[in-house]
Amino acid sequence: MSGRLVRWVCTAAVAGVLLAPGPAGAVPEPGPGGEKSVAELLTDLQTLYQEAEEATETYNATEEQLRKRRAEAESLAEKLAVARGSLHGSRLAAGRLAREQYQGRSEIGPYVRLLLARDPQHALDQGRVLQRAAKEQKATVDRLVGDEKKADGLATTARAALDQQLKLATDQKKERDAVRKRLKDVEELLASLTSDQLAQLARLENAGTADAQRTFMASGALSSVGRSPSRAGGVALAYAVRQIGKPYVWGAEGPKAFDCSGLTSQAWAHAGRVIPRTSQEQWATLPRVPLSGLRPGDLVVYFPKATHVAMYLGDGMVVQAPRPGARVKVSPIAANPLLGAVRPDPGAGPMTGYRAPELPAGAMSGGDAGYAAGAPGSE
Repeated sequence: MSGRLVRWVCTAAVAGVLLAPGPAGAVPEPGPGGEKSVAELLTDLQTLYQEAEEATETYNATEEQLRKRRAEAESLAEKLAVARGSLHGSRLAAGRLAREQYQGRSEIGPYVRLLLARDPQHALDQGRVLQRAAKEQKATVDRLVGDEKKADGLATTARAALDQQLKLATDQKKERDAVRKRLKDVEELLASLTSDQLAQLARLENAGTADAQRTFMASGALSSVGRSPSRAGGVALAYAVRQIGKPYVWGAEGPKAFDCSGLTSQAWAHAGRVIPRTSQEQWATLPRVPLSGLRPGDLVVYFPKATHVAMYLGDGMVVQAPRPGARVKVSPIAANPLLGAVRPDPGAGPMTGYRAPELPAGAMSGGDAGYAAGAPGSE
């Protein structure tokens, strides 16, 4: 199979939808020699995609930690440079103090000078000067000791931050390799299929998605009352809609490509609300909302491990970056197994005069399953 075909067939729906078989007789039985049925192939393919997306979100989490550690290391380096400069100044001051004490030391203490002085008041004034000088000397020594402790502490912290950064970089490389391995497995499976099998996969997955959507919409889980987003939610949704047609690339946060959580986090960042980078952290930290209370801009999270996320558009549809090879698009909300929903700005009320963003041509094109015989490059 050509690389072009592999790229095209990868436009199937988000990884991991384990669909039930279609009507009796619709799914071929295992062929001669025990070949897998199309339903089994679909399950294998979706499992591989789900594993790839799970590995991607793990990679994203490590990337986010590494980004924070780099910023921390840079901040520590700046603080350490300032502390060392201050320490250098304190050492110079201490050196001057030592020389002055050595050159001007006397066996006659301030009390003896006071007793021998012809002008006791003048001696008292001198004593106060000496007292101030002693305080300044003590302050110089204290400052030197403090600067040494601060510089040593910062140096230790900076070394620890660097060690953590190096460990995260090593972990990231392993996770990157894991993603590439999963995607290579997907590519090999796709390359082993015939055009007829690809077409059957498309029909089976599309039918499963349509059935899941009908069942979900008929369940009454979504409210029939249309809701308006918050002002920030409207901005975030408009941003997501403008990204429709851009490719899914694992680990990408735009502006030319996105993965699922890269799209949602950047959309809300564009609206002035910083949310976690990964779908797991979005699910774990953002306030939950019932599906019956969904409003545009809310985030819909999928799969038991929260490994996929989309943005609610309204009317049972979401905007999402589906999976490798696909493009940002509008999909049915039930295209994947729902886990729940979260709201980045729960305290914000709905905006007035909301108008849903206009969708570009082809916003839903390609479906959530892209296998079909006779498609470009499928010969």
